[in-house]
Amino acid sequence: MNLFARLFRVFFCAFFRSRLDFFDTSIVKFRVWFNDLDINQHMTNSRYLSVMDLGRTDLMIRTGLGAKMHKYGWGAVLGSAAVRWRRALGLLHLYELHTRVLCWDEKWVFIEQTIYRRGDVICHALVKGLFVHNKRTVPMQEVFDSVRANVQSPPLPKFVVTWLKMEEEFKDHKSATSTGTKKIKSKSKSKSKSK
Repeated sequence: MNLFARLFRVFFCAFFRSRLDFFDTSIVKFRVWFNDLDINQHMTNSRYLSVMDLGRTDLMIRTGLGAKMHKYGWGAVLGSAAVRWRRALGLLHLYELHTRVLCWDEKWVFIEQTIYRRGDVICHALVKGLFVHNKRTVPMQEVFDSVRANVQSPPLPKFVVTWLKMEEEFKDHKSATSTGTKKIKSKSKSKSKSK
């Protein structure tokens, strides 16, 4: 974990910060250090995603979900992320990471994460995750009911539905591409054998 010190700080401080409801926004502040920079002297793209892990950690602990995960042996797994970078962060820049639950369906929870600096949006992301136990997916409603009974998800926003459709189309495209590649390889092997 290349952000061990920050993880420890977020994890430790979360127990002393105010409790959050599922639909509240977690706000965590960070600063850009030398090891966050790329060759362009900006915070490297992969670091944004690593920092966002910490925002979700803060949210899970402060909603009480972290304790339930420990109790039931659940693990949290990220399925995919859509990220839009709008501005750069430089050395020693102070920024805020805002994390909030948008909605969930039977399998996935959809979380919005935004990084701000001085009120400007630096980076905006939509991520989806799920919970697993003994190699099975834990129904998302069961996860949320473990903390607050009968809590209901808001309707999925149109952009989330569109994103899910795009992912399905992309998955179908990759499956078709993989099948085509396998056919090409098998033909190549047949030709080499015939020689």
